[in-house]
Amino acid sequence: MLEQTYTLSNGIKIPKLGLGTWFIDDSGAADAVKEAVKIGYRLIDTAQAYGNERGVGEGVRTCGLKREELFVASKVAAENKSYESATKSINETLEKMGLEYLDQIIIHSPQPWVEVNQSDNRYKEENRAVWKALEDAYKAGKIKAIGLSNFLKEDIENILSIAEIKPMVNQILLHISNTPIQLIDYCKENQIAVEAYSPIAHGAILNQPEIKAIADKYSVSVPQLCIKYTIQLGSISLPKTANPEHMKSNSQVDFEITQEDMEKLKSFKHIKDYGESSIFPVYGGKL
Repeated sequence: MLEQTYTLSNGIKIPKLGLGTWFIDDSGAADAVKEAVKIGYRLIDTAQAYGNERGVGEGVRTCGLKREELFVASKVAAENKSYESATKSINETLEKMGLEYLDQIIIHSPQPWVEVNQSDNRYKEENRAVWKALEDAYKAGKIKAIGLSNFLKEDIENILSIAEIKPMVNQILLHISNTPIQLIDYCKENQIAVEAYSPIAHGAILNQPEIKAIADKYSVSVPQLCIKYTIQLGSISLPKTANPEHMKSNSQVDFEITQEDMEKLKSFKHIKDYGESSIFPVYGGKL
């Protein structure tokens, strides 16, 4: 699975499975990246908001592979809502990571996190300005692919209405029990690849007996079923872990879920509680 790729709308290849680095401390990020690369991962996903770009960059630079063999992605912080602050943040990310270019940068959220789930303001003009900053960085060769994250249909339409360069990806919360089919279809119609963060629902899915029964049917673990589910939906899956054993098992998804089981999983009841993580806006919480 780790060798398999999709092709983005601009012709750039992106692995179907990558390593998410949310909650990995900066001090441990380099080792996590190096372990992942050793196992065969080639897509590493970080963000300005994760506070670990320096460590991820160190891991990329010291893992033993040529830079062009890796796909390194980050995100412009949700609070950067002007052309100037977005441009400055992209340059700071490159400097912090010690890299000449990034393979992908996306806008982390259409709204600053303090307003997510609390405000109707979708920051339309501001997101257009941030998009222009991404386009200019793309034209300058600083980024190979640009895109969005947590953008709904109306937010994407806003960008498409002014885009000189169309978004190549939209990274969204996507897992069994949270499958926004209409948004996924809309992205596909517009040649926007979908990236799935938290494909294992931040662990909330692990205690569902019905999911466990389907995983047992394929002789795989629940996390493996969850990851394969997002990939079979046509998305790029980004499970996060610093544990090499989990990295390894997460990549062992060379099985096929039947269409019948895919339909069952698509309509699986919505998980309302993400445990302690429910406070985070991406899981419905408020800051």
